[in-house]
Amino acid sequence: MKQHTFHVIHGPNLNLLGEREPEIYGTLTLEEINNRIHEFAKSQSCVVHCFQSNSEGAIIDYIQKNRNCDGIIINAGAYTHTSIAIRDCIAASGLPCIEVHLSNIHSRERFRRHSYIAPVCIGQICGFGYYSYIVALQALIHYLENYSK
Repeated sequence: MKQHTFHVIHGPNLNLLGEREPEIYGTLTLEEINNRIHEFAKSQSCVVHCFQSNSEGAIIDYIQKNRNCDGIIINAGAYTHTSIAIRDCIAASGLPCIEVHLSNIHSRERFRRHSYIAPVCIGQICGFGYYSYIVALQALIHYLENYSK
């Protein structure tokens, strides 16, 4: 089995996890979530790099700079519902990407139900808290080993 390298991208306000609306997003901090992602990745012999930014441009720059990886997991936060630029960057990268959300965006406010990013991703996982990232990592590994060229 090939050792895969992935990038996990956290969008705006995710740096406030653990204190921001814990009834929706949980009590784990972003650092704790990243640690759990790294632990799982290690158990799968994968390398994961985690990045967080509140800036749309920084997220785009990060994706463009890291196109040499095997795939992306992105929680674009509010940019999910507003950013055609991030959508276009994901599409241009040619990388398999999975969109992740801690909460179930489909059971929340109507504006959260539309994703500009989902159509250029191989899948979307939401509603399982931090575990959404773990499921996304499992799914990306499965995709690469079974469906990619």
